[in-house]
Amino acid sequence: MCRTVDLHQAVLAKNDANALALRGYLGDRGTVAVNLLSSPGSGKTALLELLLARAVAGGTPAAAVTADLATENDATRLARSGAPVRQILTDGLCHLEAGMLQRRLEGWLPEGTRLLFVENVGNLVCPASYDLGETLRIALASVTEGEDKPVKYPTAFGLAHLVVITKTDIGDAVGFDREAFLRGVRQVNPGVPVLETSARTGQGVDALLAHVLRCAAGEEAHVPVLARQHERYLHSHENGDGNGGAHEHAHDRDHSHSHGPAHDHQHEQEHERRDEHAREHAPVDGQAP
Repeated sequence: MCRTVDLHQAVLAKNDANALALRGYLGDRGTVAVNLLSSPGSGKTALLELLLARAVAGGTPAAAVTADLATENDATRLARSGAPVRQILTDGLCHLEAGMLQRRLEGWLPEGTRLLFVENVGNLVCPASYDLGETLRIALASVTEGEDKPVKYPTAFGLAHLVVITKTDIGDAVGFDREAFLRGVRQVNPGVPVLETSARTGQGVDALLAHVLRCAAGEEAHVPVLARQHERYLHSHENGDGNGGAHEHAHDRDHSHSHGPAHDHQHEQEHERRDEHAREHAPVDGQAP
């Protein structure tokens, strides 16, 4: 059991070191990273397409990286915004890691990029434990997923700097209990801002972009209580302007894919293999992959 824990912590420690390097790389370029986490089907790709289009229309240099186990569908959709977009195929890995992201950005990220949106793999478990060098972490949930998502996935929502509700235009039709959802959010992450959005109607999209831009300009993001409870994993993050912004981040030590020392070792090797050989494609300047 000690070996299992040690291997898992070694994976997270390596990721933390890579995230620190990536944060410095992005900070030197004046780029602010926004990490988007949600379940599959939450509507985050549709929302991100609108965000990118409005950023481009407003003169803010923005780019996006989108991660999936397979297909380039999301990159094709996001490229319609006119922003540079890059797809990462994780070859079965259930989350992005900082080292994967940094290697895919080097030599590609356009000079002057102010906002880098990272659409993580659709999953509320694995991605929650991995720092990607982001300034802002956003957890999204749609009205169709049920009001108990925040309490069922407390790490994902508990470490978020912002919570976004999507597909609000159909909330009444599906019987979404808004107050119950907000109670769950307050339970796991007291004080975190919550924005309500609809990609279909455009509700909340401008407010979301404005929130991101304020953080990019140096406004201090919400500090989750959960992060304070895991002092071993606290990080001091620099924002995109190079000003010291207090951004605390924790890893859930209970998160693990393994069931024994041998499986853990195999899983660590699999991480290395997928990290080195994850396939990628890089549409630039709004061109589809």
